Amino acid sequence: MFKILKYSFFDLIRSRWTYIYCAFYALLTLSLFWLSSDLSKVIISLMNVILVLVPLIATIFGIMYYYNSREFTELLLAQPIKRTHIFLGQYLGVATSLSLSILIGVGLPFITYGIFGSAEIWNYFTLLLVGVFLSFIFSAIAFFIALKNENRIKGFGLAILVWLFFAVIYDGLFLLVLAMFSDYPLESFALGASMFNPIDLSRILILLKLDISALMGYTGAVFHKFLGSGLGLGIAFLSLVLWVVLPVLGIQRVSRRKDF
Repeated sequence: MFKILKYSFFDLIRSRWTYIYCAFYALLTLSLFWLSSDLSKVIISLMNVILVLVPLIATIFGIMYYYNSREFTELLLAQPIKRTHIFLGQYLGVATSLSLSILIGVGLPFITYGIFGSAEIWNYFTLLLVGVFLSFIFSAIAFFIALKNENRIKGFGLAILVWLFFAVIYDGLFLLVLAMFSDYPLESFALGASMFNPIDLSRILILLKLDISALMGYTGAVFHKFLGSGLGLGIAFLSLVLWVVLPVLGIQRVSRRKDF
């Protein structure tokens, strides 16, 4: 599995799209620093981009890499290698290369501007950690969808629909429920519902670390009360870990049963 991971990783590292992806974050971060020297404002601005763009790029990269490497995958399947090792190796290669692009593209400008001597260093680490988590989560979801669908158009469409649901539709439905049942105490419901969307959960973590939970509306108090504590933050990060583990288990299950 590690040999396949290594091959997939270096295959993507040599791709010009990986360099473009990394350069985009570097230029964006430098541009934000040029507009404002306030590190917290730069982190907030990057948060809005990362929460939308990272899941989208991870979904597209994951689904395209699986379908474009189909012939190579068939060659590997003819060898005495476990199916799960093949697909997990490819998935980890994609997710690792995307995560490295974010770490370099966002990390280097912050290091240049002296983040390690700033009070915002933990907010900075939270931003990077969220970017890495989202890369692994949506890459895994993309691989799972691709394994379930032989038709490229159908698989690509479903993957984009999943990203659209978590990035846009979920929030709309969530706000609709809050508006319809505004007369009832929905704080606990809002807290639980946020755990089922990795993008929302990531946004809440960053906002809480920045101590601007009031921007989340009337549920901000309950989020701050629960997720603002050490136990709450631990549960939130554990939820993100589960969002990585569950699609990976799905990849293992489908690859064992799938007839190639």
